Amino acid sequence: MEATLAGRTGKGGAGYGLVGGLLMLAAAGPALAHGPAPAVPSASGSASALVAAMRAGRLSPEALVRDYRGRIARLDGGRGGLHAVLAVNPDAPAQAAALARTRGVRGPLYGLPILVKDNIETRENLPTTAGSLALAGNVSHRDAPVVARLRAAGAIVLGKTNLSEWANFRSAHSSSGWSAVGGLTRNPYDLARTACGSSAGSGVAVAAGLAAAAIGTETDGSITCPASVNGIVGLKPTVGLVSRSRIVPISASQDTAGPMTRDVRDAALLLGVMAGTDPDDPATLPADRHRTDYLAGLRPGALAGRRIGVMRFAQGDNPDVRALFDAALARLRAGGAVLVDIPAFDSKPIDAVEMAAMLTEFRVGLNAYLARTPPAVTVRDLPALIAFDRAHADREMPWFGQDLLEKAAQAPSLADPVYQAARQTAHRLAGAQGIDAMLAHDRLDALVAPTTGPAWLTDPVLGDRPGDGTGAGSLAAVAGYPHLSVPMGRVRGLPVGLSFIGPAWSEALLLALGYGFEQVTQGRMTQGKTNH
Repeated sequence: MEATLAGRTGKGGAGYGLVGGLLMLAAAGPALAHGPAPAVPSASGSASALVAAMRAGRLSPEALVRDYRGRIARLDGGRGGLHAVLAVNPDAPAQAAALARTRGVRGPLYGLPILVKDNIETRENLPTTAGSLALAGNVSHRDAPVVARLRAAGAIVLGKTNLSEWANFRSAHSSSGWSAVGGLTRNPYDLARTACGSSAGSGVAVAAGLAAAAIGTETDGSITCPASVNGIVGLKPTVGLVSRSRIVPISASQDTAGPMTRDVRDAALLLGVMAGTDPDDPATLPADRHRTDYLAGLRPGALAGRRIGVMRFAQGDNPDVRALFDAALARLRAGGAVLVDIPAFDSKPIDAVEMAAMLTEFRVGLNAYLARTPPAVTVRDLPALIAFDRAHADREMPWFGQDLLEKAAQAPSLADPVYQAARQTAHRLAGAQGIDAMLAHDRLDALVAPTTGPAWLTDPVLGDRPGDGTGAGSLAAVAGYPHLSVPMGRVRGLPVGLSFIGPAWSEALLLALGYGFEQVTQGRMTQGKTNH
């Protein structure tokens, strides 16, 4: 393995030393935070365009891998870097060369270098760490099924992305995007601000042109929030549409992997490859979902006649975000959508039962995962992990503790009525009595709201502070339903996303609506202070 952990392994929170003194950078775009972007096709090309160029012979996989590796070396490492890429695959150039020599049918992702969140296993000689030093020896030499699908379609694993340690299920006082292995992932629009969510590295990598596409995972907001604050597209699929096997778990009821891309077409392209469960994943996937063509519905008139519920209760208190949201709604109307306001919904009762259920599912899922790791991993269950963190507190806990791990260790079993009631209540409130009820009441096709507010300042002492009540993504997360975030515009130079939420298995519809919104929005997203 190359020296791709970039000297960051074991440095803990060293990256925070710069945060307090950084100025607001790159109001006009992320590349400006690091000087002019290099003139390479990867920096601005969509995944779809790059694949088309390679399939036509106008661009080689080797050249594209080389371009991305150079951009990662320039923008990602060091004290002023983004710290989005945890490890670069040393075999990527050879894999690209081998792919270029193949003859015959070239897959839908032919030659496309993709970054993979470092809680997803890949067969390369790279550990899958979930950001924890306890998993530094977790080299499984096997692909998670979702990675195997991407590879079979012609994708190349460029490397692994940084993340919030244990996918942000270690402490209620954590700072998003920090891990003991990788340090702090930083937002390319303003290095002092959060990259959000546990898929922070994947979101930043796509935003900064370190790859045209990346894979993230979400339990509650970890794809859609980093997509929103980094100005990209992120799709959290219906739980069960994408295999969860060989991915470090949090919640069997809510976990899913999903694509993070530059535009909606790229998200549809990747989802069509990623969809499909496997024998080791207990989720039930309707047979027809394996055959869905997610690109088929992407047309400029996709908004016409669609009834969309406006989740006013989730628009938050930030006046600039509300103005931006109103402008987005006007564009949806201009595209032919029929909008229906939904003024109120109380989601607070969901939070407590969601957490109670996740604590149990995390303990059970993590114990099962750790028990199957290679012998080099000495931490084999949750109590051993807690002990490891205490023994390495200077590197693992320089800023926040492990209160969630400790609570999970005491959580009831899956057979316990307390757990079962919590999970059933959470799913009912978010699903049947939440999203489903809102859709049915006004005969709606989908729901929209701002995904979240602008990126907040990173604070290692107090942790994440999103504030202002923006966003309804937790409803989709707890229900296990799909959630698409598409760039809506910028507030004082900081990106904000627009969420499209629908019932289970409605990915094709949400992608079509998101694409329709892109079409009516193109050319209208300025780069001023408040875009509305």
